[in-house]
Amino acid sequence: MSSVQPHVAEKSAAYEVLEHLKNSEGWQSATIESLISNGGIFVDGDWVESKDQDPNGDVRLIQLADVGDGAFRDRSERFLTSEKARELSCTFLASNDLLVARMPDPLGRACIFPGDKKPSVTVVDVAVVRPRNSEVNTRWLMYRINSPQFRRAVASMQSGSTRQRISRKNLAKITFLLPPRRIQDDLVAEIEKQFSRLDEAVANLKRVKANFRRYRASVLLELSQFDGKSLPAGWCLRTLPELGELERGKSKHRPRDDPKLYGGPYPFIQTGDIRQSGGRIRRYSQTYSNAGLAQSRLWPKGTLCITIAANIAETGILEFDACFPDSVVGFRTDGKLVTVRYVELYFRAIKEQLARNASATAQKNINLEVLSKIAIPVPSMAEQRTIVESIDQKFSIVEELEAQVKADLARADRLRQATLARAFRSAR
Repeated sequence: MSSVQPHVAEKSAAYEVLEHLKNSEGWQSATIESLISNGGIFVDGDWVESKDQDPNGDVRLIQLADVGDGAFRDRSERFLTSEKARELSCTFLASNDLLVARMPDPLGRACIFPGDKKPSVTVVDVAVVRPRNSEVNTRWLMYRINSPQFRRAVASMQSGSTRQRISRKNLAKITFLLPPRRIQDDLVAEIEKQFSRLDEAVANLKRVKANFRRYRASVLLELSQFDGKSLPAGWCLRTLPELGELERGKSKHRPRDDPKLYGGPYPFIQTGDIRQSGGRIRRYSQTYSNAGLAQSRLWPKGTLCITIAANIAETGILEFDACFPDSVVGFRTDGKLVTVRYVELYFRAIKEQLARNASATAQKNINLEVLSKIAIPVPSMAEQRTIVESIDQKFSIVEELEAQVKADLARADRLRQATLARAFRSAR
């Protein structure tokens, strides 16, 4: 496995030509609003509340999550009826409309709406731009809005104490240079040539990331293949209660949302903290007060945490003393027969199997009884150390490569912004 470096978008001869063209006649100062003509629109989306929506509706409601930075994400599944859309006087979207997100992240990002098989409207925090102007290339306008120069102007006009936003009124105040249509077309062609190279590099990086996941699974596969009929000599099967203490976390007496439980000195681990831990729980997102501790328990550093609800069989070892709720099971051992790290790796190996077999009520879950019956293949302590050291060494190499891939993906994003910054650098 090796990291993939994204292609560096060098300044090309085409950019030199475009720099020269910027000094030619025909450039003019513009705003988004000034580009609207011939029945075009520059409006906010519609105020569609939850009560107005219908999962069986025939009109799609485009959300903020669908508006990507230069690309339509197509992530949401919200609908309303055509009758309700007419009642609310909704603005129906058209293919090639430009959608501008008035909330982060990033604030002011824009993409082209490709159309949908259902008639579509959008939410109030998305501005809809439909120039209907033969002198405007909508893709050029999208790239202009996504450029660092325009983003800085957006940031200077944002408002909001908890979550930043920009009003359509303020978007309409931002001025920029509009070149003749032929130069817009040339800029779009050059930008998309550079972006195509970056897209290819990013696709390669994402394939590498997927390979890392498969490699980790293959490393753990041998641990999950043993059963009572095919154990190596000297190995035995043991359940968790036979190997140590297994107990569910506690959160009783008070309602879980009682504010008196929180804000004290005791780390309180939740399922999300375990899912993001990578096997070692070093961070926590909440704390318990003395009142919280009174209805819970402070588990010592080195405890294995196993999730039994929502995120099934996620595991992590505490790096500090902490409490956790009844959606988490704790396992401790004296280290005579098994190490906690070996057990943690074994549970990672059988995670998918546990998730498949989990019961589904309101959400998938397993329980203490299920965990208590799992037979774990246990080698000698010396063999456990060898297995753990071997796996950790391989995982360490993968982590280094993953860090490089993450850095390369971030670098690709910076190169996109650098490309747009260079394309829209004003020559006068």
